[in-house]
Amino acid sequence: MKEKYKEMLDTLRELCAIPAPSHMEYKRAKYCKNWLEKAGAKGVYIDEAINVIFPLNCEGSNDITVFAAHTDVVFPDTESMPYIDDGEKIHCPGVGDDTASVVVLMMLAKYFIENKMVPPKGILFVCNSCEEGLGNLKGTRQIFKDFDGRIKQFISFDCSYNKISDRCVGSHRYEVEVLTEGGHSFQKFGNANAIHVLSEIISEIYKVQIPQKAGSITTYNVGSIVGGTSINTIAQSAKMLCEYRSTDKECLEMMCRKFEEIFENARSEKVQVLVEKIGDRPCSNIDDKKLDRLKNICKPIIERIIHEPVAFESASTDCNIPLSLGIPAICIGVYQGDGEHTREEWIEKASLALGLEIAIKIARLLGEVEDEK
Repeated sequence: MKEKYKEMLDTLRELCAIPAPSHMEYKRAKYCKNWLEKAGAKGVYIDEAINVIFPLNCEGSNDITVFAAHTDVVFPDTESMPYIDDGEKIHCPGVGDDTASVVVLMMLAKYFIENKMVPPKGILFVCNSCEEGLGNLKGTRQIFKDFDGRIKQFISFDCSYNKISDRCVGSHRYEVEVLTEGGHSFQKFGNANAIHVLSEIISEIYKVQIPQKAGSITTYNVGSIVGGTSINTIAQSAKMLCEYRSTDKECLEMMCRKFEEIFENARSEKVQVLVEKIGDRPCSNIDDKKLDRLKNICKPIIERIIHEPVAFESASTDCNIPLSLGIPAICIGVYQGDGEHTREEWIEKASLALGLEIAIKIARLLGEVEDEK
C-alpha cells in the first residue's frame, strides 16, 4: 500500500500543476488519458466534451455503472498554482475539489486492471469536464447523451468523505445587461444611467420572498457587476451575473417567474434589459426509494472505514443530470479536507489511502465483481 500511496501523491502533484478552468481541461484530460493507458487501460478516449472515458466491459450492456470525478477547478488561472506539502496536509487551490478525487478514480481503474476484474454489466470510469460554475455540467450531459438508456447508476467522487450528497440543487443562472442612452454627466444630467437601473433591478431581487415549501431550500444571489466608462460619464451599459437555486422543481419555476417579472418591469422606451440564461442545472426527478439501495450500500462502507458518521446533504454536482433523468445517483467523498472554492484549500495526505479503500469497496460491490456482505 505504501507504493500505491506514493503513486497517488506523485500523481496528485503532477495533476495539480496543470491548470484546468471549466471548458479548458484538455491538458488535464490528455494527462489522464496517458496515465490510464500506461496503467494498462484499453479503449480510453477523449470525447467532444473533453471527458476522459475508460469503458470496462461496457459493450452491449444496458446496465452500466458510472464512476466519475471532474477535472475542472473553480479557479480561472491558466498558470500553475502554488502547491505546498507540509508533511501532513497538501495546500493548493483545487487540490480537493476535485483533483484528489480524479486521482482516486484513476487509481480505482488501475486496481481493476491490475486485478483483472471484469464487471459483468460494465463500469464506465469517467474523468469528466465542466462541473464547476458556468461549465453547466457539460461533461456529464454528454455522457448521458452518448450512453442514453444504458446507464443503471452513477457515482460521483466529489467532496470530503464524511458527507454524501443524495439530493440535487437545481439552478438558473443569468447574464443581465442594461443599455441606456447615457451621456456627459453634466450636460446630459437626467438621462437614464445603466448602473442606476441595474442597481434598482438588484434591489428588487433582494426583496424577493423565497418560496416556503416544506422540505425545500431556495436561495438567490448576485455574484458580480461591471459597467460604466468614467466618473463623469452617465453609464450606457452595466452587466451582472445572478442566479437562484432550489432543491425543488416547483420552487425553481416560481423563482423563474419572479425574476422574469423584475427584468420586464425594468424595461422602458429608453432602457433595454438583455437577459441571457447561461446556466441551467435541473432538480431531481426521481423517487427517493430508488436511491435507497445506493445510500444503504455506500453509507455503511464509508462509516466502517473512516470510523465516524456520514451525513447526507443537498448539493449541486454532476449527479444533477442523472437524478433529473430518474437514474439513481449519489455523490460521495474520497478524501478529507477543507477550504473548497478558496485559495486556502487543503487536504489531509493520509486521507487519500482511506479514500481509495472506500472507492474500491463500493466499486467492487456495485460492479458485482464479488459478493460482499
